[in-house]
Amino acid sequence: MADVNRGNRPLSPHLSIYRLPLTAKLSILHRITGVGMVLAAVLIVWWFVAAVYSPEYFAAADWLLTSWLGTLVMVGSLWALWYHFCNGIRHLFWDAGRGFDLTKTQRNNWIVIGGSVVLTIITLIAA
Repeated sequence: MADVNRGNRPLSPHLSIYRLPLTAKLSILHRITGVGMVLAAVLIVWWFVAAVYSPEYFAAADWLLTSWLGTLVMVGSLWALWYHFCNGIRHLFWDAGRGFDLTKTQRNNWIVIGGSVVLTIITLIAA
């Protein structure tokens, strides 16, 4: 006999209670930072084009990129660059077949996050 309640059963795992592991969240963040770096590159190219085009246009572009919002975007882009770099190195280790144990994966998640923050701070201090 057909199960009468078959259509009423929840999905497994139910999306309202399922929690993505940190590795999955970092994978999504890796893709987002890739897109963010492209957008930051477009802003930087726009700044260079404005410098070539006219002094007035450059002043407007420079004002925007050196404002608090522009500084926030550029610092965020710098962090995205370092995060993408650190996570890419982790992927190279995975390609070599290393770091697949659960404990090593969890440790490496935090190394990628911490490393990207530390490298961003070092870059900001050095600049």
